[in-house]
Amino acid sequence: MESYILELEKIVKTFPGVMALSEVDFQLKKGEIHAIMGENGAGKSTFIKIITGVYQPDSGRIVINGEPVRFRTPREAAARSIAAIYQHSTAYPHLSAIENIFIGHLRKKNGILDWKYMYNETQKLLSSLCVEIDPYTEMGNLTVAEQQIVEIAKAISSEAEIIIMDEPTAALTKRECEQLYTITESLRDRGASIIFISHRIEDMYRLAERVTVLRDSKYIGTYDVKNLEKEKLISAMVGREIVSLYPKRQVEIGDVILEVEGLSKKGFFKDVSFSVRKGEILGLTGLVGAGRSEVCQAIYGALKPDSGSVKLEGKRIQFTHPQKAIDAGIGYLPEDRQIQGLVLSWEVYRNQTLSHLRNYSTLYGLNEESERQSAKRINERLGTKIQTVSDRADSLSGGNQQKVIIAKLLDGTMKVLILDEPTKGVDVGAKAQIYEIMMELVEAGYAIIFISSEMPEVLSISDRIAIMSAGKMINISNAKDLNQESILSYAMHSERQEEKV
Repeated sequence: MESYILELEKIVKTFPGVMALSEVDFQLKKGEIHAIMGENGAGKSTFIKIITGVYQPDSGRIVINGEPVRFRTPREAAARSIAAIYQHSTAYPHLSAIENIFIGHLRKKNGILDWKYMYNETQKLLSSLCVEIDPYTEMGNLTVAEQQIVEIAKAISSEAEIIIMDEPTAALTKRECEQLYTITESLRDRGASIIFISHRIEDMYRLAERVTVLRDSKYIGTYDVKNLEKEKLISAMVGREIVSLYPKRQVEIGDVILEVEGLSKKGFFKDVSFSVRKGEILGLTGLVGAGRSEVCQAIYGALKPDSGSVKLEGKRIQFTHPQKAIDAGIGYLPEDRQIQGLVLSWEVYRNQTLSHLRNYSTLYGLNEESERQSAKRINERLGTKIQTVSDRADSLSGGNQQKVIIAKLLDGTMKVLILDEPTKGVDVGAKAQIYEIMMELVEAGYAIIFISSEMPEVLSISDRIAIMSAGKMINISNAKDLNQESILSYAMHSERQEEKV
């Protein structure tokens, strides 16, 4: 009988009115990279928190190296060599890399903190991970990728034998992903056992030996990755066959509704021009840092351009505030839904109506019943998984938070929608639903600017694709005339020529 470093047996966890985990089983081998996959809301976050002692199961057993354990606190889990690296950094931004790595097990000499030892150890740890980070740098000044590497160094410093990585590639570039893959494999080779949670199927195929699928809080199965077809994995995750992940339809494209001419902002982008038509999806792509989001923020009034013009339905406009853009019929879904898109402590209906409060105002204040009914109607249309529209936004999964923001865009009279990485960090089932919503919107006459770093989706969903590099618009072509290689070639155009904005 094969032995495991970690086993979960029939784990059950409930919250008021919610079954979070229902008799979930899991086994982790020593020196294994084991992927966990499932839709948003499948129970993955609760699964992590059970293992790390944040939550205690209602029933079931946790077994480490053959010994049953019960963690009452995260400290007890850490004492059994378990560490977690979360998608959203839990580091202390105003403390240095040294302090973040050694917090909880600070090294002392003669009763005094031994900074020399901790500095030298931090340098050794970071060097072993093939990165050059000044140990005295504050965490808040590091990139997302660098913060994750410091968190990995922290796990190594605590001699963790079981390391949980929660969506570590969600906010990384392709190059940073490859670096993380190499580091993860080196941890495995040192003897660590790794639970790798991701929505990205390519992560699983690149790293994992086995994958466990959760769906609707239940254990569906564990599969050998090398024998697992993509279609079977998706079906296990969503409980149904997705005939086409990219449901592109033929839509009649109308007149130009938005024109951008010679838009420039020093340090961000220069001389950017393009147009989008009613019923059209214009894909806007390029390498991270190319200036895509900044151009759209300038159109929306969140960033003031230095020069150039924007026309909406033939009339020149310049929005000094996003609310003016909303009032004119331009909606924006930001890349960072949690910081820029939602007030997480507010209810779903209040988030949805926030941009259009005048539609619900009366002589006596806001008509909250009207707000709730509007939110209920639109979220039912989008298939948002909520118990009521009074649920707090931070209680929802990532995919459902994204749908709340889309509902927010549809609560007014919009003409142009700017969607900045709308499928980032959401599962394959939610992605398919978002693509379907986009198709319905263009059929209804909306124009969509679709920012994406994922070339397969931008090629499959867009009518035309605009490619930026180093702040400049390099090429605009029909999607059918491009492929991944040609997009990448255009996207690297200015990098090769070392041009600067």
